[in-house]
Amino acid sequence: MMIEGYVKATGTGSTDGVEQALSMMRSASQLVRLLDAYFANHNLSQLKFLVLVVIDREPETDSLRQSEINQRLDVSKPVLHRTVSSMLSAGLLVRTQDNEDSRAHQLALTDAGKTALRAMLPDYFKIITEFMEGER
Repeated sequence: MMIEGYVKATGTGSTDGVEQALSMMRSASQLVRLLDAYFANHNLSQLKFLVLVVIDREPETDSLRQSEINQRLDVSKPVLHRTVSSMLSAGLLVRTQDNEDSRAHQLALTDAGKTALRAMLPDYFKIITEFMEGER
């Protein structure tokens, strides 16, 4: 009734559409909480995990500029800078001079970063798969 009242009051959308969207948002929030707990058990955040994935998935190279990572993940530069700094300190990433631009640096996974990512991927996909199967 509440949704129906808002839809009538605003003259926008449909009750069914709003209910579906709210249900989808609730499910997404539940999945994010599950994944956040999983990442925390591995001393990572979702963003750190995504940085590892973005660098690892590049077929042509094993490193990227921070600006390229920023474009792919669409996060603010300060947030990505802090995240990358902590990953460098933790030994998950290594920074090297860019061969094409002396002002730029390339970021690559260290062996520890590769190991962490490989160890996490099976359970990451298991969590997503089990969640989606439970949603049906």
